[in-house]
Amino acid sequence: MQELYMRRAIELAGKGTGYTNPNPLVGAVIVKDGRIIGEGFHETYGGLHAERNALKNCTEDPKGAELYVTLEPCCHFGKTPPCTEAVIKSGIRKVYVGNIDPNPKVSGKGIDILREHGIEAETGVLDAECREINEIFFHYIAHDTPYVALKYAMTLDGKIAVKTGESKWITGREAREHVQFLRHRYAAILVGIDTVLSDDPMLNARIIGGNNPTRVICDSRLRLPLSSKIVQSAKVIPTIIAACERNEKAQRLEALGCRVLICPEKDGKTDLLELLRTLRKEKIDSILVEGGADINDSVIQTKSVNKVYAFVAPKLFGGRQARSPVEGKGIDKISDAILLKGPEITRLGEDLLLEYEAR
Repeated sequence: MQELYMRRAIELAGKGTGYTNPNPLVGAVIVKDGRIIGEGFHETYGGLHAERNALKNCTEDPKGAELYVTLEPCCHFGKTPPCTEAVIKSGIRKVYVGNIDPNPKVSGKGIDILREHGIEAETGVLDAECREINEIFFHYIAHDTPYVALKYAMTLDGKIAVKTGESKWITGREAREHVQFLRHRYAAILVGIDTVLSDDPMLNARIIGGNNPTRVICDSRLRLPLSSKIVQSAKVIPTIIAACERNEKAQRLEALGCRVLICPEKDGKTDLLELLRTLRKEKIDSILVEGGADINDSVIQTKSVNKVYAFVAPKLFGGRQARSPVEGKGIDKISDAILLKGPEITRLGEDLLLEYEAR
């Protein structure tokens, strides 16, 4: 039964996807006499944590009940008071925990406090499954760069456009709808200036109730047109222009709502690794890279890619001039290839989504 209740807590945690960044996804279930009497999840950044929501939603007194929670209860003051206080005050007798919180402010201290107050605590319940839903959070806590995912759509023969450059649409409706969910899930979306110049995209999350990611445009020389959809919507959707120099156009972009971020230059382009580090310092925990072949290669060269979403359509384009998902200089030997692990395969209409993780 422990796993049953923890799986329910995991399911609840997933409801917070896209709303809690950079906080973790957490779900909680309160069980008394074999019955669920309260459920909750972390619904939004700065809002009540899962444990407090579950206690608030209890249908009867939780005294003597058991709490199942996917992540160790916090024991420090942040946007909200410590959850350990609420658990102790409620009279809960035992707590089952999925993962120990990797945040140094907690990291086992919450468990210690509960035990000091006579509450039994068992950890590691569905540990791997609880960790999977928080892969972004665990990376964010341990590294100086955000969790980076590369996303592209290609044909079965590995093309992202025909030889003329036309690329709309490679995949079908179901695959494109799934991309909107990914945009909602990740805190930021990153593209190169060439993508903006060729497609004039909005780069928003087109789902009901979805959160728009912060848009990050790598534009070393500030070529972004003032008339572009991105600039024209910058007062509504946070937009960062990563440039290597500041000129008079920067003020005009800022007046229209963009933020111009001056970054170091590397090989004539924005130093992507330094940009990623800067974004991490600003509490951007995750980035979805949706650029073309060149920006994909540049991000890969930083060795910061954690996941790849490859959407594959049952189409053949052919053509030596038709572009592939990753270009750049390439490698000289097969032994130098970047290795991935997976895949997790999802069918979306006639297309396939292949999800790989970095080794």
